[in-house]
Amino acid sequence: MTSRLAAIAIDAIRPRVVADFWCAVLDWCIVEEDSEGISIAPHDKRWPHIDVFAVPEGKNVKNRLHFDLRADGVSTAQELERLLALGARRTDVGQGPDVSWVVLADPEGNEFCLLSRTVQDLHNQG
Repeated sequence: MTSRLAAIAIDAIRPRVVADFWCAVLDWCIVEEDSEGISIAPHDKRWPHIDVFAVPEGKNVKNRLHFDLRADGVSTAQELERLLALGARRTDVGQGPDVSWVVLADPEGNEFCLLSRTVQDLHNQG
């Protein structure tokens, strides 16, 4: 037997804002909500889910774990514009000017990356 990734947890001062942001980014939906947090998942409720939990303190150091996203069905430039319009912002974690990805942060500062190659670029390689 092996383990299966069930959920990724994100701490947030404003769980609804963070959950709504990631629902919009991933085209997911809220599947559970209670006083402790909010769970989001694909519309078919496949795993893994993202659980957003309320915490009293803000983020103050670089994440040790982050999401890497790929544009799917649009160019990377178009996806970057969409993510910025949803509330993401560019951030610097020391990546340097030569990297092929863009480092962004969600509304509470949790870093994530938009990779340069799209899903379609990867599929067309093989």
